[in-house]
Amino acid sequence: MYQVPRYTISLVREGSVGVENKMARDSTTARDILSPLFDGLDREQFVTMALDAKHQAIGINVVSVGSLTVSIVHPREVFKPAILLNAAAVIVGHNHPSGDTTPSPEDHALTKRLQEVGKNLGIPLLDHLVLGDQGSFWSFADQGLL
Repeated sequence: MYQVPRYTISLVREGSVGVENKMARDSTTARDILSPLFDGLDREQFVTMALDAKHQAIGINVVSVGSLTVSIVHPREVFKPAILLNAAAVIVGHNHPSGDTTPSPEDHALTKRLQEVGKNLGIPLLDHLVLGDQGSFWSFADQGLL
């Protein structure tokens, strides 16, 4: 008889990020929560911020660490922490080490895909932020693309 392994899935807390306000009401407050994670990075990094029903941040997960110009991101890794945290919604973000917050064609395609997957899972994507230098950022929601 073949033995099928049984698993327990759990979250492991890796510390915390100090923020003034954990309520992600809009793109600016979302930027304020996420931007400390990107300070001084020389490579692209992509994160998921899970939100509760009141849009309070309940957890942040680093999905991918890439190179100077690209980070490989798959919806499976974006939504895995959101599912484990019982999130009501997500905001994602990544940095452009160049400081230029203009989203690439790949950023647009990924956002569209994440929006679709989030809708199917019942965990909507509220925004995708591209963070640059000195607090600069670009918001897909603010541009009417979500």
